[in-house]
Amino acid sequence: MLIDRKFCVAPMMDWTDRHCRYFLRIMSQHSVLYTEMVTTGAILHGDSHRHLAMHQDESPVALQLGGSEPSDLARACKIASSYSYSEINLNCGCPSDRVQNGRFGAVMMKHASTTATCVKAMRDASPIPITVKHRIGVDEHDSYAFLSDFVGTVAEAGCKVFIVHARKAWLQGMSPKQNREIPPLNYARVYQLKHDFPDLSIIINGGISTTSQAAQHLDQLDGVMMGREAYTNPYILATVDREFFGCTKASKSRLEIANELVPYIEHELSHGVKLHAMTRHILGLFHGMPNARLFRRHLSENAHKPNANIDVFIDALAKTTGTQT
Repeated sequence: MLIDRKFCVAPMMDWTDRHCRYFLRIMSQHSVLYTEMVTTGAILHGDSHRHLAMHQDESPVALQLGGSEPSDLARACKIASSYSYSEINLNCGCPSDRVQNGRFGAVMMKHASTTATCVKAMRDASPIPITVKHRIGVDEHDSYAFLSDFVGTVAEAGCKVFIVHARKAWLQGMSPKQNREIPPLNYARVYQLKHDFPDLSIIINGGISTTSQAAQHLDQLDGVMMGREAYTNPYILATVDREFFGCTKASKSRLEIANELVPYIEHELSHGVKLHAMTRHILGLFHGMPNARLFRRHLSENAHKPNANIDVFIDALAKTTGTQT
């Protein structure tokens, strides 16, 4: 299946789980959504179905894998191929200590040939497109030549899509949060990649918080990936299908989106999922609207309680809309 990656929502640890993705999909039918990073160990030695399960209405969804052993990545891809993922993405950008200890994430940029071997093993194991997400550099390796060599080497292994976070990563001395904010953005370097590798699809990530910013990048590149803004202010996705994918349908209202969630929440509750596991992703739906604080507070104070049910969500909506339900 051909994937249109003009607008993507980034993989975000602890955030982009299946409940979050179902919620985001209501607002945008065409954006490519990404899972949280899932390690090969979690798939090979843990409850693989729990990590890989997805709702049939989520697609297109990309699975992001973390790992550096080609054989493990290949086995994980083979298992994931029985699910409905549209893409499998190799994480070469995360700088956290836990990821470094596993010798994957951003540290893989220092080992382009190993990364290429991983990509080839993944491609051989699965018919699903294999992509790579990475930084523009890591530690003192932050020249354009270093970046170009990395992309060129991995591309020779058959990777055709590169998602580039336009900051370098520091493996020591910065937290993951600081690594998302402190290293300066260098969009021009990503644009240069596209110029030098015109046959590759280059998707840009980093610092993008409005659809107008996204549109400007699309003048130069094949796609845009938005991160935390899409989570904290999710209604931004309501216009994406019209702005980027040619959809002519009117955007859904916030209340329409919330009402579409009700049957999903009821279904998941009936299967033992806790209300808080779902509503924690919805807190930003009314961001910037009157009474949004009341909506957030009601869910934050009540959704985690034992036996919390759909009424908690309905009552939160009533506080937001000013209506009785």
